[in-house]
Amino acid sequence: MVFIGLQSLATLVLLGVRSVAAAANGSVPMQVRLAYAGSHGMTVSWNTYEHVQHPTVHYGSEVHNLCETAKSDVSVTYQTSTTYNNHVELSNLRPNTLYYYNIPGSNATTPYNFTTARKAGDHTPYVAAVVVDLGTMGRDGLTTFVGKGAASPLAPGEINTIQSLQQFQPTYDFLMHAGDIAYADYWLKEEIQGFLPNTTLGDGAKVYERILNDFYDEMAPITSNKPYMVGPGNHEANCDNGGTKDKAHNISYTVSICMPGQTNFTGYRNHFRMPSRQSGGLENFWYSYDHGMVHYVQIDTETDLGHGIIAPDEPGGSENEDSGPFATLKDQQTNWLAADLASVDRAKTPWVIVAGHRPWYISLSGSDQCLDCQDAFEPILLKYGVDLVLSGHVHAYQRNAPIYNGTVDPNELNNPTFPWYITNGAAGHYDGLDTLDRPFAYYSRYAQDEAYGWSRLTFHNATHLTQDFVASKNGSVLDSATLFKKHEVGHHGKPGKGGAQS
Repeated sequence: MVFIGLQSLATLVLLGVRSVAAAANGSVPMQVRLAYAGSHGMTVSWNTYEHVQHPTVHYGSEVHNLCETAKSDVSVTYQTSTTYNNHVELSNLRPNTLYYYNIPGSNATTPYNFTTARKAGDHTPYVAAVVVDLGTMGRDGLTTFVGKGAASPLAPGEINTIQSLQQFQPTYDFLMHAGDIAYADYWLKEEIQGFLPNTTLGDGAKVYERILNDFYDEMAPITSNKPYMVGPGNHEANCDNGGTKDKAHNISYTVSICMPGQTNFTGYRNHFRMPSRQSGGLENFWYSYDHGMVHYVQIDTETDLGHGIIAPDEPGGSENEDSGPFATLKDQQTNWLAADLASVDRAKTPWVIVAGHRPWYISLSGSDQCLDCQDAFEPILLKYGVDLVLSGHVHAYQRNAPIYNGTVDPNELNNPTFPWYITNGAAGHYDGLDTLDRPFAYYSRYAQDEAYGWSRLTFHNATHLTQDFVASKNGSVLDSATLFKKHEVGHHGKPGKGGAQS
């Protein structure tokens, strides 16, 4: 197997050594990850090979004095999982403060650290990083070669997206990942294409879990230091890549091949703890949080669209994944979204950013354009003055004009009324990049399908936001645009009527 240059090889070798050590001592923490937990908290999560009786985190504001302790009873696993997921919430933390922490049994030589969220109303400039559609970079994922039928391998020695994010880690406050995490469900497709050796369907569960663990190991140097805010994508639904065809043998595989524990977003639901409890949302599917001058909202484009609309991964949906719904009330997600946006204090958090996996404005026809998502969400986003909508799913980059119901805002980025839409699913995974339809859609302002990369959001102040598309291979900026919003506050939760930029 060809790895991605010496840096990646060394990283993966170290991870392999750590995994062997962890297997020998089943309580050694691995895959450490953080998530904001409301305005004054942080959730610390990690995996172990054995159940932990009382997951514990020691922490403090001084590196040599971890005088505070938090515990929980949450050490959970599921059928076919090879590990336990441990979650501990740290509460009553000071805003925008550096904390150090450690987990008993860790083989880390120094404590981990994180910085808490900025207080809502703090208009100090900062940067957030965004990826969508990011898979493993190494043994079972994207490398310098691919199987028959895949595309866009990395160039020899090329820096990949995980390495790029690690390289830029000191420059951003946290990382958003709006769906399609790890691509463990590509295991069968990779075998059919000759990238992985063939296994039996029964043993496919082991390959699936190995790919998941590889990805979380690779991400740990970032996620143990920066909050990792995730959302659901279609590749979290189950184990079979939404249906895989073996054309050579005329076999069509479906969700029926998945082993217990590998359907219905099970791994995703166990592995993460997003701030849904603090924001009135639902599990890791929809939630919100504040960070400085921005209110962030994660929505679920895969299930629970509401208004009588069947989401793509629900029974009867376009991908027939038989996943969800998860809500117990009618229109629960859309009602929550409207109430959440209505409650935003735009004087404190003038910017409102919404992330969801599937786009509805994209230069690619067919099911990749989620018109059902548009019907469910777009009127709400307009009503409450959402500034930017982020998505992926299509493995390319496209920055659009602000738009509503197919009409481009005449102000473009100069104080528009309509939300600004950006799709960036070009982070990288085994199957490569998609080819956008040409000519690009009339609302597209920049699009590319040839380079891997991620988005950098720079919040300069209450009126100016810059989005850069950063090429992973060399850190260059391939596209940059700045949105101006006047953000005059009218009624609570709704922006007032804006004027032209002076």
